[in-house]
Amino acid sequence: MSNRNALRLHKFGCLFLILVISSCGAFKKKTTYSKTPRERTVSVAPSKEDSRTREPRKSKEKATSLSPADHIINTALTFSGTRYKYGGTTKKGMDCSGLLYVSFGEHDVQLPRVSYHMAEKGKRVRIGKVEKGDLLFFKTKKRARRINHVGMVVAVEGDEIKFIHASSSRGVIVSSLREGFWNNAFVKATRVL
Repeated sequence: MSNRNALRLHKFGCLFLILVISSCGAFKKKTTYSKTPRERTVSVAPSKEDSRTREPRKSKEKATSLSPADHIINTALTFSGTRYKYGGTTKKGMDCSGLLYVSFGEHDVQLPRVSYHMAEKGKRVRIGKVEKGDLLFFKTKKRARRINHVGMVVAVEGDEIKFIHASSSRGVIVSSLREGFWNNAFVKATRVL
């Protein structure tokens, strides 16, 4: 083999080695994570202890069991990032009352389709007593004569209330009632569960 051919073979081998090493990351499996938490179940093998000698235990509610409000919140959170669409009720587009109409409806809780009619349902709740699943109502326009926006409480952390809603500018998002705009537009809270 001539020196010229040996040099070409050496360059080709080095180039091939560089391509193989640099492409290792290209074949890495992409990992994705769900936006909503999933319930986990744990299986436990039965005890070998004789059940006749054991004291009966008091039944306790499972730590993993979710309240009706948690189920509805999880359904609403599946729409996170969905664009705003007036009158929309699907992942292609959704408005504020459509989000809650669908989320509650999935769990057999029927609500009116529009926010100002939703505001007529349920029991009024003081803001300091709101819980997950309660509805928050707003007048977002300066001269609005009636409620025109609704959200659902997803978390109460100290004195901060977080709620999910469909914003006309950002789609389905979680916001805080501490934010100036939402705090100023707030009208009332109700409990339908």
